Amino acid sequence: MRVVVVGAGVAGLTAAYDLAAAGHDVLVLDGADRVGGKLLRAEVGGVRVDVGAEAMLHRRPEGTELTRALGLPIVHPTTATSRIWTRGELRALPRSLMGVPLDDPAPTGVLSPEGLARFRAAMPRDVEGDVSVGDLVDAVYGPEVTDRLVEPLLGGVYAGHARLLSVRATVPQLVTVAGGAAPPAPVTDGPVFAGIAGGMGRLPERLAETLAVRTGATVRELTRTATGYALTVGPTTAPELVEADLVVLATPAAPTARLLGSLAPTAAAELAAIEYASMAVVTLAFRDTDLPAVVSSGFLVPPVESRRIKAATFSFAKWDWVRAAGDGLLLLRTSLGRHREEAALQADDADLVAWSVAELRDAVGLDAEPVASHVQRWGGGLPQYAVGHLDRVARIRADVERLPGLAVCGAAYDGVGIPAVIGSAHRAARDVVRTAAPPG
Repeated sequence: MRVVVVGAGVAGLTAAYDLAAAGHDVLVLDGADRVGGKLLRAEVGGVRVDVGAEAMLHRRPEGTELTRALGLPIVHPTTATSRIWTRGELRALPRSLMGVPLDDPAPTGVLSPEGLARFRAAMPRDVEGDVSVGDLVDAVYGPEVTDRLVEPLLGGVYAGHARLLSVRATVPQLVTVAGGAAPPAPVTDGPVFAGIAGGMGRLPERLAETLAVRTGATVRELTRTATGYALTVGPTTAPELVEADLVVLATPAAPTARLLGSLAPTAAAELAAIEYASMAVVTLAFRDTDLPAVVSSGFLVPPVESRRIKAATFSFAKWDWVRAAGDGLLLLRTSLGRHREEAALQADDADLVAWSVAELRDAVGLDAEPVASHVQRWGGGLPQYAVGHLDRVARIRADVERLPGLAVCGAAYDGVGIPAVIGSAHRAARDVVRTAAPPG
């Protein structure tokens, strides 16, 4: 069958890869001038590094399985651990479930005496339906746990706010723990995270090498035909019609909603209601003689600290391949921007770099200027899983499944991490064939 996949991020490329492997004739279309979506590499100080997502969960298999199938070298972070920058110091993070301590956090000094007492007085609570992560943590463990521990971890994953994000869609295990169940036992079977030597951006690059991909090809309209679908591609002044038996939409929620507007109005309305957060990643290169000694892989910053950056990753300390590639340069990165705080990113690139350097000075005593920098802005980069998200996704899929030979996938549905996105692509590749109209 002739299949068109709209979107050349890791979701669309994975779905296309699966469908091509199954013997279908597959074309991938993307309006951008490159493949990869939020996986991107750039050169900073002569070193090619990730300026988008730089790691994936190792204990969820979809990402590492695909990476191995493509023959890419999987690597794991060093044993350096992350810290939290709060109350004037870089402090150890307690063992936690997305910030909710699984051990007494007193030794870390993150919580005040009052906050610690409230945490120790936790009262289990059963959850009916869905609630926000922050509301649940507030009620069971106290607001200080939300503000000082949960917010920075969720902010790192979703660039969102704990009191707006669905607990069942983002941290479903917390529902059972908050209800009084024993916390999960420590997992010791291998590293938590994985990466790719040379950068996660190699994953979509390698996928694209195996496929027919057209970039700079914006899909403006999707309509039904007697035998399948027609896609209107390119500028309004010179539109091109591309026909397909099957279509996979692997685009963010807003463009997917526009394409589905007349075909699946319920799904389109639900997709249009998904909000996105914008953020920026600032990558900095320093001479190895300019950086003070660091003993961690980076740090997170709670919003209550009113800092401009929300996190820093010492890439040279986290990834051996980054340190080796630097050859005398040490690369690190900061991230800025949270949901509904886009105004903070209206500054120019030089300001984002200056803010990052100033806060690194306050956090770790860095007293040097970078020899190179790179600012990558991710406008509308991360979907926000509001309370009720799982029900919303179910309604979207139910409406889409009424249309034979059409499926959706990407970060807007089942998780924003790379393995979850790959998993949604595998599902879409199966669904689009399963729901296809029988021939004749």
